[in-house]
Amino acid sequence: MTSGTDRPLRWDADTAVEELYAAHYRRLVRLSVLLVRDVESAEEVVQDAFVALHGRWRRLRDPELALAYLRQAVVNRSRSVLRHRGVRRRHADAERPVVRDHPGADETALATERRAALLDALRVLPDRQREVLALRYYLDLSEAEIASTLGISRGAVKSHASRGVAALRTLMEDDS
Repeated sequence: MTSGTDRPLRWDADTAVEELYAAHYRRLVRLSVLLVRDVESAEEVVQDAFVALHGRWRRLRDPELALAYLRQAVVNRSRSVLRHRGVRRRHADAERPVVRDHPGADETALATERRAALLDALRVLPDRQREVLALRYYLDLSEAEIASTLGISRGAVKSHASRGVAALRTLMEDDS
């Protein structure tokens, strides 16, 4: 099993999770930022995913799939954060001022205005399209890997990706 750094992962949970953390933490946080739209929540999501992986390490059928497990956990936990926000918003007092989410990514990832505009456009997309595009173009996953991560068919991945790219193209042209 490799950690993405071409070193084999050891079979004990502590060492394996430490190596996965060192190799993949930042990319998983960035993935979650694209989905939940703020760094603090994204870091929490990823930390929780690593804690869950550590707790389930002995029950992991195939440790080679640990990174895929982490990706799926990050996507699922990001969805939970978004659902929780929606519930909070629906039940907030009408008189209470609406607090908007912070911009959706860390400053180093958004060095240019074009990236900022693209992230703003991504936020407008439906959740599934945003998830597919983030997994495809940020993590460079294949259609099969995206389908497995999201629990959908490869055809659905193609459809969501196509619609998402078309919507982004339209949104970005409108901003120009």
